[in-house]
Amino acid sequence: MAFRISKEFHFSASHRLEGLAPEHPCGRLHGHNYIVELELAARDEGLDAVGFVRDYGDLGDFRKWLDAEVDHRHLNELMEGLNPTAEHMARWLYERWSPNYPELSGVRVSETPKTWAEYRP
Repeated sequence: MAFRISKEFHFSASHRLEGLAPEHPCGRLHGHNYIVELELAARDEGLDAVGFVRDYGDLGDFRKWLDAEVDHRHLNELMEGLNPTAEHMARWLYERWSPNYPELSGVRVSETPKTWAEYRP
């Protein structure tokens, strides 16, 4: 790809991870202030008439959905059938939003200021 853009979004949510040792802190109910980064990509010929991969304003639907459906929710209930790790969340978000944003090339999820998980198909 020749061009990549990204936009960052924030939300807070709780989760509890399954399959961990009993003493592992992530096995207990806890929460994070998450950061999600959507990355979109296009080749030269894929830019729109203005020269955008996509107008950042077009990502408002994602922001509205995140605020209404994910913010201050329990991820174990939202991501049914998935252990709500950052890795699974990145893929879950990609799969939900790639039909809306065909240029979506990757999703990154951060649970802490020093950690990131990324999904790229």
